[in-house]
Amino acid sequence: MADDLERLLDEVERRLCRLPGRGAAGGHRHGDGEEAAAAAKAKEGRSAKLLMSAGSSEEDIDDIIDEICNDSSFTKTPLKLKSNSASLTPESNSAVVQAHRKRCCPVYLGGSTSPYGIGTNISKRTCDQLRCTACDFRVSLFNDYIWDQSCDYLFFRNNMPELSKLRAKMIKKKGARAYACQCSWRSIDELTDLQTDQQLRWVCGKHAE
Repeated sequence: MADDLERLLDEVERRLCRLPGRGAAGGHRHGDGEEAAAAAKAKEGRSAKLLMSAGSSEEDIDDIIDEICNDSSFTKTPLKLKSNSASLTPESNSAVVQAHRKRCCPVYLGGSTSPYGIGTNISKRTCDQLRCTACDFRVSLFNDYIWDQSCDYLFFRNNMPELSKLRAKMIKKKGARAYACQCSWRSIDELTDLQTDQQLRWVCGKHAE
């Protein structure tokens, strides 16, 4: 690169030196010598400036590269990768669980020999997730017991769901099952479709699969 610049400067100087000779038409030789010396000095000065500028430009490039490489924000900032799958929050987890729960249809009651599970027309299982829509209580059930005939609304209203107090009016009977919420109660001996008892406000509260 330096050799090419030298050759270019030589060519320029030769052409510039020829112009004064043509215009002077045989003028003073002493003046021509001074002009040639001044042109040579100017050539040397320009060459030095070009070389210095080339060197400084290379130094500037090196400084910029070093500055980028040493930039703390560039080297220390980690790349954050976005996950395509959204994380599940506790609310979304509960929604997923609720979506996979099933209701009995129809809802069956039964004695202690009737198995629990999701009741269907094919699989006639008794529901153990009953809830009352009238008092908003979960229905309690007790295998091999029935309720005494003296039970009334106030008894269950005041004592549900404390078993120690309910035992006062529970009678042992094998194969039976006693159901009760805070406002209604039933003693069941055999498989019964809940729809046949219009007074009860019990519904299936959904089963986990």
